[in-house]
Amino acid sequence: MKALLLLPLLLIGACKAEKAADKKDDAGTKAAKVEKNSSVLMKTSMGDITIELNGKKAPITVANFLKYVDAKFYDGTIYHRVMNNFMIQGGGFAVNDDIPTEKENNDPIKNEGQNGLTNDRGTLAMARTSDINSATSQFFINVVDNAGLNFPNNGGYAVFAKVTKGMEVVDQIKAVKTGTKYMNSRLPNGKVRSGAHQNVPVKPVTILSIRRIK
Repeated sequence: MKALLLLPLLLIGACKAEKAADKKDDAGTKAAKVEKNSSVLMKTSMGDITIELNGKKAPITVANFLKYVDAKFYDGTIYHRVMNNFMIQGGGFAVNDDIPTEKENNDPIKNEGQNGLTNDRGTLAMARTSDINSATSQFFINVVDNAGLNFPNNGGYAVFAKVTKGMEVVDQIKAVKTGTKYMNSRLPNGKVRSGAHQNVPVKPVTILSIRRIK
């Protein structure tokens, strides 16, 4: 029940939720070209994490994620929401003048929460708003088994990958000291709004880069 109560908070962002729920955007149309099981290396300020992507069961989500990876969008972003015994969330905010500020995203993608993959410890899933088709760039890593995030609960949170090496780094990140901090979120019209957010690491945990492993 705890996870279910937290669901409405599961993404501070993903502002273009009204667009293209069923639209075959670049991520969708190119999904078939994604390797079935490719991997990426995520370098963070606390260590490296190797991640295997499941392009077979989550083709739209993986294609979308790799689009951001190839554009180096994630370089310099932070884990802006960290909850020990739940998940760590990142991929959308970068620190500008000491204030976490949401980056501009591509259009949202269709939710693949019914793909059969479950939100178990060590898996990655897309963060979104209450609109099930609102995921853009932000993702989270489950640090425990979160059955409450699986389909059919609230449409399910789409799992698309898993950590294959570096889970000890994830465990270090989940244990960092957090607090309330003002962050700049991006509105649907593109303007930025400042507001207080909880569970923000006191010392930024930065994603230095994410690259495909060849």
